[in-house]
Amino acid sequence: MARTPAPAGDLFGAEPPVAPPPHAVSKKPRPLADRLRPMSLADVTGQDHLVGPDGTLTRMLARGSLASLILWGPPGVGKTTIARLIADQAGLLFSQISAVFSGVGDLKRVFEDAARHRRTGQATLLFVDEIHRFNRAQQDAFLPVVEEGIVTLIGATTENPSFALNGALLSRCQVLVLKRLDDAALEQLLARAESEIGRGLPLDAEARASLRAMSDGDGRYLLNMAEQLFSLPDDTATLDAAALADLLSKRAALYDKDREEHYNLISALHKSLRGSDPDAALYWFSRMLLGGEDPRYIARRLLRFAAEDIGMADPQALLVTETAWQTYERLGSPEGELALAQAVVYLGTAPKSNAVYAAFGAAQRAARATGSLMPPAHIRNAPTKLMRELGYGEGYAYDHGEEEAFSGQNYFPEGMDRARFYAPADRGFEREIGRRLDHWSRLRAEREQERDQGREQERDA
Repeated sequence: MARTPAPAGDLFGAEPPVAPPPHAVSKKPRPLADRLRPMSLADVTGQDHLVGPDGTLTRMLARGSLASLILWGPPGVGKTTIARLIADQAGLLFSQISAVFSGVGDLKRVFEDAARHRRTGQATLLFVDEIHRFNRAQQDAFLPVVEEGIVTLIGATTENPSFALNGALLSRCQVLVLKRLDDAALEQLLARAESEIGRGLPLDAEARASLRAMSDGDGRYLLNMAEQLFSLPDDTATLDAAALADLLSKRAALYDKDREEHYNLISALHKSLRGSDPDAALYWFSRMLLGGEDPRYIARRLLRFAAEDIGMADPQALLVTETAWQTYERLGSPEGELALAQAVVYLGTAPKSNAVYAAFGAAQRAARATGSLMPPAHIRNAPTKLMRELGYGEGYAYDHGEEEAFSGQNYFPEGMDRARFYAPADRGFEREIGRRLDHWSRLRAEREQERDQGREQERDA
C-alpha cells in the first residue's frame, strides 16, 4: 500500500532515502523536519518502549489486534507520525481532524465517510489531534462509531487523559504514553539532520548541548532551530553557547509560550484576581485562551483560587466558579468561555481572605505535632456498656438544649491547650463570622467560669 504523505509538523527520525520518491519532488524545498520524517515505526526516535522490537505497538500490530488508542505526550515527540505509520502498516485508510478546528458537523461527515468506506471493505483509522479540546458532549459522539468498529480511533493529547477525557471514551481506548525526547534521542536527530544536509552544524560542544537543552525534549522544535543554523553562510565561524543564545533568542521567546510563559500567564491571572483587579484578570484570561490554553485547566485554577484566596469571605465564590465550569462543559467552546469570564469577574470583585487556607495549614501542623491524643471523654462515642462505665460521653452538653444553642464545652484533645487556628478577616462575609466567633468566645469564658464555680461549690459541700 502506498504511504499517505505526512504533513510537516511532527516527529521524524529516519535516515534520508538515497533518492526522494517521485511524489516528494517539488519546486519548493521541503522543510528539514519533513525530509527526516520516518518511513516506518522502527525509524521513530526516542519511543522504543512503543515501537522498538518489543514495544507495545510493535506487538499489537504483529498480533493484528490494533485497539483504539490515546497517544499522550508532550509536543514534538511523534504522535501524528506514529498514527500515520500505524495506518500504513495496518492497511487502514488514514483520516485526520483537529479538535481545535472541528465541530459536531465535521465529526458527522468524517463518520459518514468512514461508514461508506467500510461498506466497500476499507477500514478507517481516524486520528484526532488535540482530542482533549473536545468537550464531553463531543467526546461522547465517538462512542458508537468506536463501539461498532466504524473507525479505529487514535487521539493525541498533551493533557492528562484522566482529566481531559471522559470516562466512557477512556474505557474504550488504550492509553500509550510518549516520552519527552532525551538527550541521546535529540543528538540522534541532529546527526541525521547533518547527514541529510551534508555538513555539520557550526556549533562547539557546549553550544550543541545548549541547542538540545533549548528544545526541551521537542524534536520538531530542535530540527526547526537546526534548519535556521544550516541557513547561515558556509563560512560562519563556530558558535559558542552565548552566540547561539543571541542568534536564537527571539525564536526561543516565541516558543516559550508553550513552556514557562504558560506558568507566567496563569500566575498573572491568579495574582490579578488576588489583587482585586478584574480588568487585568480578564486580560490574562483572554491571553491564555488565545494562546490555546485548555479552558478546563483555567477553570481548575479558578476553583482553587476561590477556595484559597476568597474562602469564607464569600462562600458563594466556590459555587459560582463550579457552576461556570459546569456551564462550559455543557456548552463547549466558545460559548462556554463566557461563563468562565463571568467567574473571573466575580472572583476579581469578591472580598479576599486566605484565613481558611492559613487555618487549615496551622491545624495540620498541630495535628502532626500532637500525634494520637484522644478526644476528651465527654465527646467520645459510647455505644457499649463498658464504654459508658469508663465515662465515655459522661457530662456531654447537648448544644441545642443550652441557652443560645451554645454549651461552651472543650472539644480539644485531653492534654492539649485550646488553640486558635481560624482568624477571619474583617472583610465580606467573614466580618459577620468574626462577630459570631467573638460572641461565642465571650460566652465560652462565661460558661467556663460558671463550671469552675460549680466545681468549687461541689468540693465545699
